[in-house]
Amino acid sequence: MTILIAVTLDDILPPAIAIYTLKIELKEAVQMEQIKQRDIQIIRSNRKSIAIEIQPDLRIIVRAPFLMTDLEIKKFVAQKEGWIEKHLKLMKMKKEKLEMQPKVPKMTMEDIRALAEEALKIIPGRVVYFAPLVGVTYGRITIRNQRTRWGSCSGRGNLNFNCLLMKTPPEVIDYVIVHELCHRKEMNHSRQFWAEVEKVLPDYKKSRQWLKENGRELIMSMPEKTEF
Repeated sequence: MTILIAVTLDDILPPAIAIYTLKIELKEAVQMEQIKQRDIQIIRSNRKSIAIEIQPDLRIIVRAPFLMTDLEIKKFVAQKEGWIEKHLKLMKMKKEKLEMQPKVPKMTMEDIRALAEEALKIIPGRVVYFAPLVGVTYGRITIRNQRTRWGSCSGRGNLNFNCLLMKTPPEVIDYVIVHELCHRKEMNHSRQFWAEVEKVLPDYKKSRQWLKENGRELIMSMPEKTEF
């Protein structure tokens, strides 16, 4: 999970990307007399905002416009030192908590194939059921073994679903199906999109939360080699 804070600028910037490291002095929020010098990666690009990111490995990244000077970047980072220290500690605590958790048993390729076969029997029928409720058509349905997505919808209406959905509750499967079908109306995650999902599944937030809380463990259970 990446933590982000941003401030908008109005400059029109040239395209390109530049990456380098700055040493920036930060005071501890708790012990103001102690100065910390941190290596902060700077990524300049064609953007109108400056953003600070705390990465899961505790690296600090600043994404900045080309027209912003190093001095301006340093001033911005210094202004956010309290935020940076706070979220570095939070990210470190999350990292330590994850490292303390028992390792998730890995599934075998036979397990993955069995899940894919089960998904082929269940998901297409649920798509047929929900498509008219959403009010859309669709193209090809494909079952995949993915590490990053539970489902996807192409511009042509082809639908992809993760075979790991077979290890989730039925209402979560329905949520992912409705989610992807609603992309046939809204190819984004705007308020209009979520309103379409809510029309069909008024309590969709419960299923969305279930995936946030349990999805990572399922993904971690996938074998290293996942080709069918």
